[in-house]
Amino acid sequence: MRIDAALGELEAVLGERLSRSRPVREQHAHSETHLRSGPPDAVAFPRSAAEVARIAEICTRHLVPMVGWGAGTSLEGHALALRGGVTIDFAQMDQILEMRPEDMIVRVQPGITREALNAALRDTGLFFPVDPGANASIGGMAATRASGTTAVRYGTMRDNVLGLEVVLADGRMIRTGTAAPKSAAGYDLTALFVGSEGTLGLITELTLRLHGQPEAVSAAVCAFPDMSSAVNCVIETIQHGIPMARIEFLDAATVAACNAYAQMEMPLQPHLMIEFHGTEAGVAEQAERFGEIAAGHGSADFQWATRTEDRARLWKMRHAAYRACLAMRPGCEGWVTDACVPISRLAEAVEETQADIAACGVPGPMVGHVGDGNFHSVLLVDPESETEREAAKRVSARLAERALRLGGTVTGEHGIGFGKLGYMAAEHGEGWMVMGEIKRALDPHGLMNPGKMVSQT
Repeated sequence: MRIDAALGELEAVLGERLSRSRPVREQHAHSETHLRSGPPDAVAFPRSAAEVARIAEICTRHLVPMVGWGAGTSLEGHALALRGGVTIDFAQMDQILEMRPEDMIVRVQPGITREALNAALRDTGLFFPVDPGANASIGGMAATRASGTTAVRYGTMRDNVLGLEVVLADGRMIRTGTAAPKSAAGYDLTALFVGSEGTLGLITELTLRLHGQPEAVSAAVCAFPDMSSAVNCVIETIQHGIPMARIEFLDAATVAACNAYAQMEMPLQPHLMIEFHGTEAGVAEQAERFGEIAAGHGSADFQWATRTEDRARLWKMRHAAYRACLAMRPGCEGWVTDACVPISRLAEAVEETQADIAACGVPGPMVGHVGDGNFHSVLLVDPESETEREAAKRVSARLAERALRLGGTVTGEHGIGFGKLGYMAAEHGEGWMVMGEIKRALDPHGLMNPGKMVSQT
């Protein structure tokens, strides 16, 4: 009765932009990985913050769950409606509201994607650097505190979101942060909502920090005799203070997948992909210093890419690595793991994880944003095999436990959703209980993306 009454009121507000059709609901019941849920009861497509506030007020009055939806590219089931309710799809809130090149900031609606934003910024000499690979929505990237290939130089969403407009569960609308470069006024509510995965409120506007487009860019790919040599090269490069814009790791299995998928001809060995940004002279010096370090760790087949089209092809291949890995085993489910550890423990973490994968009987290519200690494996599981599913669960659990043992975190960028909810107590202890108290203070009925991030008890 509650859901019917709520949907009746929402239809009066949104008209045809509230969909109850089975195909639309089913589109919002899948994630990028193996995680699934039942469909929501309806999908709302708001066009303004005022409409989002009205949706929240109606849903709260009728005790109907609300789940935000960006581009649907999250990996731990963040945007799945575990308890039904209304999914709020921000695809029609995709506008740039204000560009301020002189302040190096931009205000945007949450549904704009990172590629669309950077296309619009091209003529300003500025760009938004956070690059998780997928063409995710900016609102979704903030909600999950995304990072990616460029985080080693430019930081994550935590570092590049200056302020937000957020609709709370009861329909109240608040603003956090300012357009100023910094502030010491009160609690940092921007940081609270960045990474909250839609469990505290719905982001309806973002003020973002921009960066200058570099004068010169140089990228390279180089092979190493083994994984430890590649990882140790990364560690030494960081210790020497060489300012990398990106440094990515691909194991031999991922290289084989990319070769087949993108018509590449890289040697079947572990590889590093690296990129430098800066002046012509600075980039040349950084590249030379990195080349010396890489040679000391046995690198071979060093290939530089300075032309824009060559660099684009290189990074397109890296971003397609997940699809390339899935193509290695048609019909498989991708169980994507991620963990982040201190740089000094990275080689140990990677080698132990590789040994686990080798022993479990399930293919698991590995990649990583190793410049900040973050790495992933894609376990290619036969969905019909309970044995393989159990093996994948064991490998994922051991990776999480290993990350904590080494002083790291169970997720460097994929977030918690409901896929990693079971590790929160181990990582945060009493701090997880405090998160639950914050959740109950802002969402006392537990309607905002329920079943994610915090304990519901």
